[in-house]
Amino acid sequence: MKRTFKVMTIAFAMSIMLTSCFSYTSVVGKGAQGSTKVTKWNHYVIGGLAPVGVSDSKTMAEGATDYTVHTRQTFVNGLIAALTFSIYTPTTTTVTK
Repeated sequence: MKRTFKVMTIAFAMSIMLTSCFSYTSVVGKGAQGSTKVTKWNHYVIGGLAPVGVSDSKTMAEGATDYTVHTRQTFVNGLIAALTFSIYTPTTTTVTK
């Protein structure tokens, strides 16, 4: 019984430590020329397979021709996904222009 508990504890700890957040960056035109940032959340369900509400980076750039788009899963996004067992999986998009 003790051995099973120990193995389960180690497996649980490793699964928590081996999770990660993801991010990707897209550069449009010459990239961000200033430091103005607009941030919005993207809403997905079923572990990110089905988008419910996704932000439009072109609209967020408000007509700018040079900007940088950074989409990531923040700690808060990951925490919410973990609490909902990945039924709801948000991400965050930041447009810097």
